[in-house]
Amino acid sequence: MMKRLFARAVLALSAFLAVSPSFAAGEGLPPDELVRTVTSEVLTIIRSDKAIQSGDFGKMLALVDEKVLPHFDFRRMTSLAVGRDWRSASPAQQERLTTAFRTLLVRTYSNALIQYRDQTTEVKPLRANPGDKRVRVNTEVRMPGAKPITIDYSLEQGGAAWKVFDVTVAGVSLVTNYRGSFGDEISAKGIDGLIASLEAKNKSLEAAQGGK
Repeated sequence: MMKRLFARAVLALSAFLAVSPSFAAGEGLPPDELVRTVTSEVLTIIRSDKAIQSGDFGKMLALVDEKVLPHFDFRRMTSLAVGRDWRSASPAQQERLTTAFRTLLVRTYSNALIQYRDQTTEVKPLRANPGDKRVRVNTEVRMPGAKPITIDYSLEQGGAAWKVFDVTVAGVSLVTNYRGSFGDEISAKGIDGLIASLEAKNKSLEAAQGGK
């Protein structure tokens, strides 16, 4: 059940973050308005892009690399997912962990975007105080033949830019969910074992996506 929920979360998060021009044009917008604007634009693009619909992973990876990466704080996401073991990792290990985790998410998003079709998202009114630098944007995703899912985006503002550092699906945090499996890997094989596991998963995804 949780795997299905997170698969759907990836779909929603992909749609939310896939197009950067809206972020640039809407930097002064409140986060909830930003989510609403970007979601609407991205769904329109995905539904009309024949290459995405036909499964062009090369184009999809290029899109995600250019449009999604700037709006994530991957280092923070990785440190939260690794948890207390992050501080015991060397700078080189932290860098490899961040790179491997980023690659895993990018390839997962690429798969999700190709599958994205008829989902709709309702953005709830933002509950935040003026001047808040960290907010949670609550949304509800509706899909044909499925119950609505609540998906909450945690964003932090640095300068004029908002960056996502976590997503919560049906009350369960994405980084917390990864923390469990990461902790098991570290307990069994250490930091280097976790890095090796992530890199192996990325190679498997790369092969499944045609080596792109």
